[in-house]
Formats: sequence, C-alpha cells, structure tokens
Amino acid sequence: MLTSQKKTLYWQKCQGDVWCNLLKLNLEHEHFDNMEGVYVIWHAGTSPKTVYVGQGIIKNCLKRHKEEEEILKFQNYNLYVTWANVTSDHRDGVEKYLINQLSPLLGERAPDTDSIEVNLPW
Repeated sequence: MLTSQKKTLYWQKCQGDVWCNLLKLNLEHEHFDNMEGVYVIWHAGTSPKTVYVGQGIIKNCLKRHKEEEEILKFQNYNLYVTWANVTSDHRDGVEKYLINQLSPLLGERAPDTDSIEVNLPW
C-alpha cells in the first residue's frame, strides 16, 4: 500500500554534478555531519543494477559498506552511491518503496510498513 502523496527527495551528487563513486567518497567531509536519510548503491556494469538500498546515518552506513565483501564484489563494475535526507518518521516507508522499485541485488527484506512513494534518483 502506498501513502497518498508522492514526496520529492533531493538526491545528492558529487562536485561537478556527477554521481559519487562509493569507494572514492570522502565521508569525513562536513557535508556528512548529522546527515541521516536513505541511500542507493548501484554498479555501472554493462547492465547497471541496484546493489543495495538502505537508511540511517549516511556516513556510518557508507563507511561500513565500503568494507563489506558482498558489496565489494561489484567494484569492478564501478560502485556509485546517492543519498537523500529523510526524516526518521518517513524512512521505513521510503526505504520500502525504493526496495520495491529498484529490486536491489543485496540486502534484507523491506520494512514492514506502508510504502511512501518518492522520486527515484535517475
């Protein structure tokens, strides 16, 4: 079930308005201080695929993913990431919507809540 109104997220890119390479991303930059929300990791292989969709404190989550073997097995295809600020009361619903729409290759099941429709990153 979807909530009735689509929410607009502001998906982040890196300097130069380009998608951020997960493994080269400087998570110590002040931009990430107190940044919480949802994020999408994908690979840019011949047939690009969403690798993981998650939520939480962006800096901490992405630091962890940069070291996870199951994520790193896609590094030869270039791993990219984008994130959006989402309040804690909407995160589960937004994450569920993104998981259902993007069908990530990895990750746990979607949260048990109503989906909150949002714009996709691309």
